[in-house]
Amino acid sequence: MAISQRNPVRAPGGRGRAERGVQGNERLTGVTGMLLIAILAVIGVSILRIRQLIDVHLFVGMMLLAPLALKLASTGWRFAGYYLGRPAYRGKGPPITPLRILAAPVVLLTALVMASGLVMLFGGPSTRSTWLAIHKLSFIAWLMVTAVHVLAHLRESLRSTELELLPPAAGRPRPVSGRGARLMLIATMLALGVIIALIAMPDFAPWAHQVAVVVDH
Repeated sequence: MAISQRNPVRAPGGRGRAERGVQGNERLTGVTGMLLIAILAVIGVSILRIRQLIDVHLFVGMMLLAPLALKLASTGWRFAGYYLGRPAYRGKGPPITPLRILAAPVVLLTALVMASGLVMLFGGPSTRSTWLAIHKLSFIAWLMVTAVHVLAHLRESLRSTELELLPPAAGRPRPVSGRGARLMLIATMLALGVIIALIAMPDFAPWAHQVAVVVDH
């Protein structure tokens, strides 16, 4: 009899924690996604003026690594939760079918863009003949599929960011528990990205020199 009395108390609490976990992960994904959009906007500007902004392009590209890893981890966590049959994630449901189909190309092209960029950075300008075309073509393909992904999730990400960052107000839901830890995690990954970029800065010099030679001639 004692067991039957305890179970009804535990189950709702467990479900409540699981649902808050889903909401927290959604907030983490949304805020991180908006941060990545801002970082990628800087990279986009540097591409348009790559000769003048090569150092910016390399620095921000390296800084992107840690926040990008966080975004992939948070979306991967939801993916795993849904396909492993966790009730809270099953209740949330999957993205619509076209976005699920698009997910694999987004991840694969992201990996290819970043990997080719890293090979070029650490391999030096001598890698241009092989890797520059790969980097450019994969970036163009990545931009097309990611644009669809971002537009499809933009409203959701904006809403998550608003709920996570703005103080409670009339008509706005209360913050999901764990907000401080999530924001600390995002800030930590951003700081880690900056540290990675600072460590990689000595490898920027050959590329800056290469661009200077091209401009002079």
